[in-house]
Amino acid sequence: MGKPTFLIWASFLLPSQSRASVSIYEGKETLAVTVNQPAHHLTQVCVFIFQLAAHLPPRTQGYPWHLVYSTNNHGSSLKTLYRNMADLDSPVLLVIKDIHKKVFGAFCSDPFRVSKYCYGTGETFLFSFNPDFQQYRWSGENSYFVSGNWESLQIGGGGGGFALWLDADLYHGASFSCPTFHNAPLSTHEDFIVQDVEVWTVQN
Repeated sequence: MGKPTFLIWASFLLPSQSRASVSIYEGKETLAVTVNQPAHHLTQVCVFIFQLAAHLPPRTQGYPWHLVYSTNNHGSSLKTLYRNMADLDSPVLLVIKDIHKKVFGAFCSDPFRVSKYCYGTGETFLFSFNPDFQQYRWSGENSYFVSGNWESLQIGGGGGGFALWLDADLYHGASFSCPTFHNAPLSTHEDFIVQDVEVWTVQN
């Protein structure tokens, strides 16, 4: 087996009493999964990770992923999320689960920070599991990838609404179609209540 192409502690997909480490290795023909929980708990988790890992940029392949922020570990605070990423210089994976158990999020080329202007590159994309994996890549129509202030985090825009928006308490969120990604709303409803948030970064 080769190096891990994706490593994630998939707490956002499992019941609160369950935790799992999932490693995906890329061989010549197939991917193999190593887990530390019974298979019936992880079937959906492994499918999700396979689907998402296949769409990550080449520069993230072959390196482990590290959890830098989660509402379970750090509380629900956008300020803490920013603070935990202050020293990062690597892409991040934002994963959200709403109260309807819908899982969605974004891969962002740059760590989240407070900025007066939009930042990021065309590597940035949105995803959702509805229940199958759906990806929304950059449309090329504008460059409103990510912007953030102390009151909210926004991804995508230009059409009167953000592709993904989270408030300062990481409790209320919203998702609308927008020109940046030509996406469908990611959540069950355009306005949603957050259950869990996690942010991961690659360590190379």
